[in-house]
Amino acid sequence: MIPSDERLLQPLLETRTIAMVGASVRETRDSFRVGQYLVAAGYTVIPVNPTYAGAPLFGTTVRETLAEIDTPVEMLNVFRRSEFVPDTVDAALTALSGLKSVWMQLGVTSPVARTKAEGHGLTVIEDRCVKIEHARLLA
Repeated sequence: MIPSDERLLQPLLETRTIAMVGASVRETRDSFRVGQYLVAAGYTVIPVNPTYAGAPLFGTTVRETLAEIDTPVEMLNVFRRSEFVPDTVDAALTALSGLKSVWMQLGVTSPVARTKAEGHGLTVIEDRCVKIEHARLLA
C-alpha cells in the first residue's frame, strides 16, 4: 500500500523527538545521513545502537537500548532488517512514552509489527525514507 502524502505528513508535523534504532556513527551509512538531516531540520534525534553505545552522535549520546531513553519520543525510526522490527516495536511500546508513530526505512516492512503498533493507536509507515519524504513534503 502506498501511503498518501497526508498520511506521511502527519507524523512529520507532530514529531519533535525521534528514537533512531540502528543509527550509525559511520558517515557512509544512510542512518547517519538521515539523522544529520533530521537534526538540521529541527528534530531531536536519539540514536540507539548497542555497537556504538556511549559514542557521541547527533548532539547526544548513542543509547544501547530504547529503555535507556528517559524523555518522551513521538517517532520510532527503524534502520534494522525487517525480521527484527517486531521485537523493536515491542521494546518501543514498553519503553517509550509519547510514541505516536513507527517509521520503517526503505526496504523495511513487517506486517506483524504494523498490526501490533496500529493496535496501540500508532501511525505506521513502511518502506519509506523519512529524509526523502520530509524534503519532498516540507523542505
